[in-house]
Amino acid sequence: MRRALLALLALTMTAGLLAGGSSAAADAPRQWTSAFHGTDGVEYTATNHLTKAADGPGRKWLLVWAGPAKQPAPDFLAVIDATPGSPTYGKIANTVTMGPGTGNEPHHLQYVWHKGDRIYAGGILSDTTFVFDSRALPALRLVGVNTPTQTPCGTLPDAYQVLGDGTAYGTYMGGPNVSGPCTYTNGQVRVGNGAAGSPGEIVHIGKDGRTLAEIPAATENSEDARQCGDVPALPAASCANPHGIAVREDLDIMVSSDFAEARNFMTPNSPLKENLARQTVRVFDIKDRNNPKLISVSKVHDGPRGALEKRAFFRESRVVMEVATTNRRGHRGAFVSSMAGGAVFYTPDITAKKPTWREVFDDSTAYRTFHPGGSVNGGGDNSSWLAVSPDDRYLFHTVMGQSVPYGKPLDVTTGMLYVLDIHKLLARGKSSRCSIDQLNEAYAGGTERDCPELAGVVPIRDVTSGGPHWGSMDIFRRGRGGVYHETDRISRIAVANYFVAGSFGGDGDHRVCMFNLDGRGRPTLDRRFRDENTGEPCVAFNRASWPHGDYGNAQPHGVLFAVSDRALR
Repeated sequence: MRRALLALLALTMTAGLLAGGSSAAADAPRQWTSAFHGTDGVEYTATNHLTKAADGPGRKWLLVWAGPAKQPAPDFLAVIDATPGSPTYGKIANTVTMGPGTGNEPHHLQYVWHKGDRIYAGGILSDTTFVFDSRALPALRLVGVNTPTQTPCGTLPDAYQVLGDGTAYGTYMGGPNVSGPCTYTNGQVRVGNGAAGSPGEIVHIGKDGRTLAEIPAATENSEDARQCGDVPALPAASCANPHGIAVREDLDIMVSSDFAEARNFMTPNSPLKENLARQTVRVFDIKDRNNPKLISVSKVHDGPRGALEKRAFFRESRVVMEVATTNRRGHRGAFVSSMAGGAVFYTPDITAKKPTWREVFDDSTAYRTFHPGGSVNGGGDNSSWLAVSPDDRYLFHTVMGQSVPYGKPLDVTTGMLYVLDIHKLLARGKSSRCSIDQLNEAYAGGTERDCPELAGVVPIRDVTSGGPHWGSMDIFRRGRGGVYHETDRISRIAVANYFVAGSFGGDGDHRVCMFNLDGRGRPTLDRRFRDENTGEPCVAFNRASWPHGDYGNAQPHGVLFAVSDRALR
């Protein structure tokens, strides 16, 4: 009976919203729940807690996937009014709390949302992916749950790339649920050393959350055992711990970047073993969407600054966290960034049989704009989110800042958001020449004419425990009659200042900030995007109360721009 009532209530609300009433909340109750019965026998729920900020015509929203700073308390998706000029700009319109379990450690949402897409949200510690219908924004309806039993060959869901058919590829960074051999959907077998270990996998997830395919990321034969350390050791050494993911459907190509063997890396007391810091990038042929084939494993290499690093773990090539492909048909290049190494690498043709990567920018160059004395550089700076603008003009990058393992006390760590102008580099195509191979280039930018130029940088000076980790591009522009359209020119970026609880200084200050970009790509903090309680710029997730109750501080991770369905064309 309870399930039937919940379903009826959800259906009533969704129907009212999609009918085109005057506001999202006017036609519906302020609190309502949707439910999904998982394959593990658990009934999962998502409860909307709409506020007055939800009232009004169709708007632009910023979704933030967050968990409580203290357990037990529900994880939730916050929906924030992100419409410039709105009287409720920066205010929370809804929090969607998850049940029945807690402690998912909310991690990433997909990189970009398009009209009609569902929302994919990962719980990295619960090994669970949640899927939401977003047509009734600012309300959300739970329509799918991918449970650990559906992905026996992988754990630690990290990033998602939604395809044109609405399904998604997700990186599962950790090894299989249990150690030993695991059989993937295509019948191939790999031996793993257990949850949060190695090798990880790629999972093709349906719009209802079910697993369409588990895809091996590891090669059949052993990789370089000197670099691909696995604890405990595997019979076939593997560096396959996919974190970032990018897809070019027009090229039938998927790219993933390898992070580290997480369970032996993420906790404060973990020894920083150099052979756990991955340097590899994997390319898949995805002509058969349910049976991608691994076609290359390439490696990024240390640069000139690395020779000065006392510990190999912090040289330029270490911990390849993120990947971003170009977008336009005439371009086939891709970028990757290293979390421990603080560098950006580029290959002009990701479809090449053996992609060649060159360093094209060192974070030290951006740091020198506000740390001219060189007291902070790219080594160990925890660089994170990476994205290419849809028009292929700019590369966006967030950096959390150096932390304790690197030898920097938390009171001097400095995060930042910076923007690179990459149009000259891409214009050279396969003839690109940029290469950071001299020490002065690490601190002042590349000397070749096609090297990326620093369009702008915003330091995050006032944090004491880590700066921005994740971000999202606003790809929507408002036109006549309040109707939105997608645009390839990015004018805003949102970032979240939090990484993972218990990690190396990655707790952040729990703020979500908005940055405006001018016509030359220069970012500035949007001071109108203010916290409704403090009146200060950025929305603070450290607060006593939420629409769903007095649960205290929360930790925001994934962020994503979306628009009310009926206002988007």
